[in-house]
Amino acid sequence: MINYHGRKFTSIANTENGEVSAQTFFEYKQEGQIISATYSGGEILKGTLIGIVKEGGILEFRYNHVNNRNEIRGGKCISTPEILADGRIRLYEEWQWHDAENTEGTSIIEEVVV
Repeated sequence: MINYHGRKFTSIANTENGEVSAQTFFEYKQEGQIISATYSGGEILKGTLIGIVKEGGILEFRYNHVNNRNEIRGGKCISTPEILADGRIRLYEEWQWHDAENTEGTSIIEEVVV
């Protein structure tokens, strides 16, 4: 099973209705099957996510953040991992806003090694 604890990610692709960008950085923590992260950067002032690591390292989580317009936004996401040739993780995400917009989108975030 993939261990996400201590890994850092940034966005490499997002649909137009998303707020995550290449300036957004995520820092993941994992305790057993519970996954959590904090994120910020670009349009996002501060965000958190909480969820479960499922079979195959697939993540199912809910996210909430405050954007640079001082709006509280949130939704749900399923992330499917790919292990890259250099050992880093790429996550293919399918998400949906849980607010008045209620739209769906896709994004890709990739592990950053520092």
